[in-house]
Amino acid sequence: MRSKADVVIIGGGIIGVAVAFYLAKAKYGQIVLVEKDRFLGAGSTSKAAGGIRAQFSTKVNIEMSMLSEKLFCRFKEDTGSEALFDQVGYLFLLSEEADIVEYRKSYELQRSCGLKVEMLKPQEIAQYAPHVRTDDILMATFCHDDGLADPHEFLQGYEKADRQMGVEINLETEVTGFAVTSGKITAVKTNNGTIATPLVINCAGAYAGQIGKLVGASVPVLPYRRQCVTTGPLDFVKPFFPMVVDVKSGLYCHKESKGMLLGWADKKVSPGFDVSIDPEYTDAILERALDRIPQLETAEIANKWAGLYETTPDHRAIIGWEPHVEGMFHVTGFSGHGLMHAPAAGVVTAEMITGEKPSVDITDLSPERFAKGAVVEETNVI
Repeated sequence: MRSKADVVIIGGGIIGVAVAFYLAKAKYGQIVLVEKDRFLGAGSTSKAAGGIRAQFSTKVNIEMSMLSEKLFCRFKEDTGSEALFDQVGYLFLLSEEADIVEYRKSYELQRSCGLKVEMLKPQEIAQYAPHVRTDDILMATFCHDDGLADPHEFLQGYEKADRQMGVEINLETEVTGFAVTSGKITAVKTNNGTIATPLVINCAGAYAGQIGKLVGASVPVLPYRRQCVTTGPLDFVKPFFPMVVDVKSGLYCHKESKGMLLGWADKKVSPGFDVSIDPEYTDAILERALDRIPQLETAEIANKWAGLYETTPDHRAIIGWEPHVEGMFHVTGFSGHGLMHAPAAGVVTAEMITGEKPSVDITDLSPERFAKGAVVEETNVI
């Protein structure tokens, strides 16, 4: 492991490897990435459902996703690696008048940003999701530019390109502390040694708050358990089946291999790092899925797992300089949107660190917004 670097990136999930890639493209210097687990992406990235969407309620999230979708489409050109972004779309089902009011507002904002989103009548839904029950649906929104991605493929593509460009990646390397002189970070301490550096990028995901505490910084990121289930093969799931979100129940589902992936966010779960599978949580997912797609009655369960959302108070990421310690930059708190915002986060982080104007105005994602009371909640959170 290097004893000196121009920048140390903490966290080897999709965010960390994307940040490393765009910094390396900018020829920033000696880049070291440290990951405490045995493999890259062993945390939230490996548990991600794989959805990519730009249908959000805040402008910054819409624009971050639109930039990411462009970068996902040209991933091979940029990195040299194949990774499929399957643009089958995202379909939000609305069955309550109050939700229609809010989604109309979001629709207008999305259209003003240039997003090709549509509002569908109930009878138009079948062309995208023919086996979804729609007798109680009043309206839906759909964007064909959204879709699905394999987190592992994109992680591997970034990792390969990172290594080719000279990024040093150290696994099983846990950050234990920092050296700080006159309010400035001068080194990162790990279980495998110390790396002298003037710059640290906190991409630690659900553990970003713990990294912040090591320098006395308050990073408002809390981990929340979320669970997913996959089914065995289902002959009625077509190749064009999109990500479907039942807004009232919170169920989300999409095609997965030859079956389906089903998920739901239990808002009653307390914050913590427990990723054990709760059978009652699984039952709640299946109950919602059967109600919306009755044909799932014959489905067999193939797999189930739990992972962590790295959640902020307003459900939007934190990207920017730590105000209390010089030399620390945060890229974290994506609140379940880490995969879909990873390319854009990598780009704007590299631009900010190299002194360029960010491609997306991320003023609203500043770490200081919470202390200043400049918080605008992202309401379209699954």
